[in-house]
Amino acid sequence: MKLTRRKAIIGGIVGGGLLGVGFWFAYERDRLGSRTLFNVRSGEAGLSGWVKITRDNRVFVAVPRAEMGQGVQTALAMLVAEEMDARWDQVTVEDPPEDGVYRNVEILIDGLPFSPEATGTIVEVAHWLATKAAGVLGAVATGGSTAVRDAWLPMRTAGAVARDLLLRAASRKAGVPVDSLDVRNGEVLLRKDGSLVASFGELVDQIGDLSSRPPPPLKSPSEFKLIGKPLARLDVPAKVMGDAVFGIDVRLPGLIYAAVRNAPTFGGSAYGFKVKGSLPKGVEKVVILPGGIAALGASWWRADKFLKEGLDVDWATGPEPKLDSGHLWQRYAELLATGEPGLVRILGKESRPAASQTLEATYRAPYLAHTPMEPMNCTARVARREGGKPAVEIWMPNQSPTLMRYIAARTAEADQADVTVHTTFLGGGFGRRAEVDLVRQAVTCALAVPGRPVQVLWSREEDIRHDYYRPMALARWRAELDLSGETPKLAGVSKRQVAQSPIDQFAARVIGLPAQGKPEGNAVENPPYSFPYYRLEAIVPEGVVPVGFWRSVGHSHTAFFDECFLDEVAAALRKDPYEFRRELLAGKPRHLAVLETAVREAGWGQPLPAGSGRGLALRASFGSIVAQVAEVVVPDGQTVQVRRVTCAIDCGPVVNPAIVRAQMESGIVYGLSAALHGEIT
Repeated sequence: MKLTRRKAIIGGIVGGGLLGVGFWFAYERDRLGSRTLFNVRSGEAGLSGWVKITRDNRVFVAVPRAEMGQGVQTALAMLVAEEMDARWDQVTVEDPPEDGVYRNVEILIDGLPFSPEATGTIVEVAHWLATKAAGVLGAVATGGSTAVRDAWLPMRTAGAVARDLLLRAASRKAGVPVDSLDVRNGEVLLRKDGSLVASFGELVDQIGDLSSRPPPPLKSPSEFKLIGKPLARLDVPAKVMGDAVFGIDVRLPGLIYAAVRNAPTFGGSAYGFKVKGSLPKGVEKVVILPGGIAALGASWWRADKFLKEGLDVDWATGPEPKLDSGHLWQRYAELLATGEPGLVRILGKESRPAASQTLEATYRAPYLAHTPMEPMNCTARVARREGGKPAVEIWMPNQSPTLMRYIAARTAEADQADVTVHTTFLGGGFGRRAEVDLVRQAVTCALAVPGRPVQVLWSREEDIRHDYYRPMALARWRAELDLSGETPKLAGVSKRQVAQSPIDQFAARVIGLPAQGKPEGNAVENPPYSFPYYRLEAIVPEGVVPVGFWRSVGHSHTAFFDECFLDEVAAALRKDPYEFRRELLAGKPRHLAVLETAVREAGWGQPLPAGSGRGLALRASFGSIVAQVAEVVVPDGQTVQVRRVTCAIDCGPVVNPAIVRAQMESGIVYGLSAALHGEIT
């Protein structure tokens, strides 16, 4: 039997599950958690691991996903409040403790080699196994547009269970049958006349000993009162008033600041240093770090100034200290011509027209940095327990406290149970804050000053020079046009592309897995079009430039390659780009509806001023389908000005349309910034 990548991944999940999970697989995974799990304090009652109520009538919802501006706190709280029939103004969110209940199942499922539309027994079995394995092998993580998808059922179920407990508690308190009661707008009422039986807060003491029951049925969409409404975001008031705590805002007694200078070449390190004279006032210590060196002082500015002016560092160069962009593009061009692909995929049957024409185009995309608004930072403190065992505490904006805890424990040689991670607000993430380099450096600094908290903060220059970049990529598309009939038609297409694999590098640097030489999954997803024949060859180069997950990951360059070439083919066939796409989307009603909506709203085909044009693109990724039409003008023949972008999206059920709109607007702005100004050389 030929071992395909799909079979290997599924086999790995099966094997890992059997070895690591054992008999636990025989039981249905609990995604509700116990009533005492969610930080339950005096005067509070836990209703599950996701919900608790307080005597002052507040509803606390556990949100184990990082709020980085995408509105996840609001969206997830809405799921609970909808089924619970809570009032929106009584809902508050809180970080839950580390527990398997909160691990992101969907992010593991997204790693499976299936498209979101794929069905069948193999897909169902793989999804079931991944769901089971996530409880043991998964992580608390935010990324891949998975937060709402992962929470959709468990958090709604938690809300329904909470509502059931409140009804039974009120029944006991008032001495009336449960079926005579209803929950509306955060209160329990009598059905017959709507009179008040109890507020939520009055039921805190009535819930503790109520027996557990199977979750009640969830609401149908026609019954939704909150889901689908543009409710006010929960994170905005604190940000507007300046009360929100980002990582850079953390202030602790005895805090010491650390400025960092990373090695000037990729893969480099510091092996020694010499202070020019003596340590200046306000600078206490110099520490060699993984990948660089830090100065610790009473202020970040003093420490950074000392690094620049008062220190000579002995650097060990990386494996390619003279690497430059020109040589990299030349290397990629050679790989594009002769490189051995790590993945070959063929769909359809190749034909040989009697008369044909070959159309070819080559595209390239540069490295891109994340540049989140909040500078990269992490605060760490290492204390010693009795017996000398280290206890580590971390405060940082991060996308996976599970990974940060794991790396902090390894760096400090501590037990993971002795590591506490406090996730602050994130001033932007985009995948960069899933990386563990800052926690390694912060814990190393904290080990040098035991008992004192150290805040590591990178300058923007360090951030740009030492990011985990969106991979640069080179792709060559070819199309075979059949000219044997009265009108030319498309016979087939093929693509070769060269790009590093973020997932390969991430797994290697975080948990030490050997690189597989396989492309990142988003970079090789099939276009949605029904080509008569499609061949993909993906080459994964070795390289010292560190790459990582960047907003939309592989789609960020392959969508550009694919959609640009489709326009080239349409032009060669003398077809309108929109009509050509419609032909190739036969049998894809969701894609067609999105495409047609964007085109209609953009006024496709209507006259434009001289020097202007419209461009069209369609992409399916992370379970959503998006089409955009860009209206562009080049007034002087050189300068590109984007006047208007029309966007249509089908993302399935919408929890909060205002959040979806903000996400798409920010994606457009981020994409334009990257395309026009973001190249990293």
